[in-house]
Amino acid sequence: MPARPPLTARRLRLATELRKMRERAGMTVTEAARALGTSQGQLSNVESGRFGVSPDRIRALAGIYSCPDQGIIEALVVLATDRTFGWWESYREVLPSGLLDLAELEHHAIAVRTAYTSQMPGLLQTADHAREIFRHVIPAPTPPEVEHRVSHRIKRQGVLYGTEPTPYRTTVHEAALHMRVGGRSVTRAQLHHLLDMGEREHITIRVLPYEVGAFPGSGQSINYLYGPVPQLDTAQLDQFHGPVLLDAEALLDKYRNLLDIVEATALSPEKSRDLIHAIAQKL
Repeated sequence: MPARPPLTARRLRLATELRKMRERAGMTVTEAARALGTSQGQLSNVESGRFGVSPDRIRALAGIYSCPDQGIIEALVVLATDRTFGWWESYREVLPSGLLDLAELEHHAIAVRTAYTSQMPGLLQTADHAREIFRHVIPAPTPPEVEHRVSHRIKRQGVLYGTEPTPYRTTVHEAALHMRVGGRSVTRAQLHHLLDMGEREHITIRVLPYEVGAFPGSGQSINYLYGPVPQLDTAQLDQFHGPVLLDAEALLDKYRNLLDIVEATALSPEKSRDLIHAIAQKL
C-alpha cells in the first residue's frame, strides 16, 4: 500500500476551510455526506485532511452549502489540484514540520508582512547570523542540524529574489539592531544586509525606535502571509516550542490591525534606513 502523502499546511488548510464552509451552512457531517451521496466517514476524512478531494467535489460541496463566494471556491480548487513537491520537502526527515509549513506558506503567499522585536526577520538574516541563532536552540542541536536549519532558512529567502519576488514589509524593533549576534563583524554584516535589501522596490523595512516605549504586540514575532483571497491568509507566531499557525478570521483580523498599528508607530523607511546605518557605523 503506497505511503500517504504528508499532511502539509496547505492540505490541512483546505480541509479546515471545507469544514468551516459546512459549519457556516449549519449542516452536520451526516447531513452533508447524505446530500453529497457519500459516507459520513469519507467526508470526515476529507475534513481532517486524511483524504484528498477533487475539484468537482469541492464545487459540489460549495453548492450543497450554498456558498456564494466564487473567489474562495476557486482558491480551494487550486489548493486541491496543486501537487507541487516543494524544495522544503527534502528537509522533512531532518527538520520540524512547522519549519516546512512556514516555507510552504511563504512560497505560495502573494505578499508577506512581519514584525520582530528581539531578532532579525528570518527572510532577511545572513547565513552567519542565522547560524549563530540556531547554535543557541534548546535542546542543543548537532553541527549538522545547525547547517540543515541554516540552509533551509537561506532557501526560504528565495521568495524575495527572481523575476517576480514576493512583496515584503517588515517592522523591526531597534533592540534587534543592537543585539550583537555573533559579535561585531557578524552584526555589522547583518545590518549592511538589511540596508542592501531595503533598496529593493518590493521590500519595505521600518524600525520601531526605543523612544516609542510600550506598543501593542511587544515581545512577539509575527509573520503574516497573504493568500489568494483574504480567507486563506495565515498568521504565524514564533513560540518557544516552534511555529504556531493561525487561520481563524477573528485572529487574522486582530493581527492585521496589530501590524497596521506597529507600522504606523514606526519610523518611515527613509528614517529607518538612517538609523540602521548609524548603528552599523558605531560597530
